[in-house]
Amino acid sequence: MAGKLYLCATPIGNLDDITLRVLRTLREVDLIAAEDTRHSIKLLNHFEIKTPMTSYHEYNKEEKARYLVGRLKAGSDVALITDAGTPGISDPGEELVRQCYEAGVEVTSLPGPSACITALTLSGLSTRRFCFEAFLPNEKSHKKERMRILRELAAETRTIIVYEAPHRLVKTLKELYETLGERRITVCRELTKKHEEACQTTFEKALDHYEAEEPKGECVIVIDGKAPEEIKKEEIKAWEQMSIEEHLGYYLSRGQSKKEAMKAVARDRGISKREVYQQLLTE
Repeated sequence: MAGKLYLCATPIGNLDDITLRVLRTLREVDLIAAEDTRHSIKLLNHFEIKTPMTSYHEYNKEEKARYLVGRLKAGSDVALITDAGTPGISDPGEELVRQCYEAGVEVTSLPGPSACITALTLSGLSTRRFCFEAFLPNEKSHKKERMRILRELAAETRTIIVYEAPHRLVKTLKELYETLGERRITVCRELTKKHEEACQTTFEKALDHYEAEEPKGECVIVIDGKAPEEIKKEEIKAWEQMSIEEHLGYYLSRGQSKKEAMKAVARDRGISKREVYQQLLTE
């Protein structure tokens, strides 16, 4: 009988945040796959867990996942842990989970700490709808992708969550400010640790602060989404700069019928379909 993969959430700072279920599972499985065994051994030693470990990280994730799936199919139970938080969130765990499903291996997730959810609940911003961007693509090797994502985030109406390392925080805040414009934000650092900080501010004020005082600790930036009324204003301005014919062409190019397109143009401009039709005749 095949074994089971356990996705075990580990503390993001405070060791007391580990769950009893995770502790029991880490003791009972046959093998623990850890993102960084040198880091995770401190956690295991603290809780006197003697289960064997193997490394599973970004640079060996495909090959090592095949090995782990082989162990699982042979009957071993395996626990996956990351350096901090829930496996599969902004780490190579998703590759192992994917291969397990393809191989018909059972997977279960043991809930626990997650930096993005901790920061969101601390932020004081809207928690009803949010999007998680994790770390933006590297500015050197993936510059075009980074800029594309920043442009997409500029129109995002949901609360946005972004991870960043302390030495890149100022640069990323500048890029976000330049692309998204001034927004309310909350910068969270050292979550669950002794010097935890959740500072609700704005891009401009955060830049002033962190340019003068070098940030320390891993950071989570929580950003207010764009107000729907602001998007509507931008759309109205764009429609006003178009002729009726160009406006109609926009919807036709998106696969709408002429009748549907005329209805959409009328709605955007706050006029009747008859007025749209009459203006098309005169253009």
